[in-house]
Amino acid sequence: MKILFLGGGNMANALIGGMVKQGFAATDIHIIDPGSEARQRLAESYGVSCHAAAGDAPVAPDVLVLAVKPQQMREAVAPLVGRLGEALVVSIAAGLGMAALARWLGDHRRIVRCMPNTPALVGAGITGLCALPEVDAAGRALAERVLQAVGSTVWIDDEAQMDGVTALSGSGPAYVFLFIEALQQAASELGFSAEQGRQLAIETVRGAAALAAASNDPASLLRERVTSKGGTTEAALQVMLARGVKDGIVAGCLAAEARGRELGKLLGGD
Repeated sequence: MKILFLGGGNMANALIGGMVKQGFAATDIHIIDPGSEARQRLAESYGVSCHAAAGDAPVAPDVLVLAVKPQQMREAVAPLVGRLGEALVVSIAAGLGMAALARWLGDHRRIVRCMPNTPALVGAGITGLCALPEVDAAGRALAERVLQAVGSTVWIDDEAQMDGVTALSGSGPAYVFLFIEALQQAASELGFSAEQGRQLAIETVRGAAALAAASNDPASLLRERVTSKGGTTEAALQVMLARGVKDGIVAGCLAAEARGRELGKLLGGD
């Protein structure tokens, strides 16, 4: 199986490393990246084949992973038009719709659009995927196998909801980092050292997430179990809710989704 990466960057590097660990043959993976240092690093780290230009790479790969910035995508894929055969195209370019990508690829229709998030860099990501109707079950399974190299996957039937995926899980790590930041600030004000505050905050978030993942109960019930009547947790939550913390998070996600739709229209325009 020939797998061709167009572009590099941290997410592509994580995918390549994860795929090699997962059992994909390094000799079957090819990368097109104009940066000589990036090519050397990838070749030395994983034993993959690296090329400076599309003309040097294999024709008609089984999988083409598009890992260039969406603003550069149209120009970047132009040399590949007519060379893809029946390749499955997997795009990890944020915000770029499949219709525009299909046009730019000469009406190639075997396209899967993906939205991984930054925890994928440590193998703990979550990726939303959607596909054009021309992608069959085998193609969907292959795309899933590629993205599961860096974490979990979830299929989205309606591409319009991909902006929601971006708002929830794509941008979501920033929301969690903000919460960790707030916990660390509180720890400092309570007299803890920076290292103590960091450990207390991060391990609390890690443990709570693990507990939620291990339970079939809704988050609201898990929260209630920690909240004793008249206790410390209730005192904290009353202040947070009064200051609009929960509503602010929901509103923020909706704002992110709306902005994603705006950017998608700009990116996909001819």
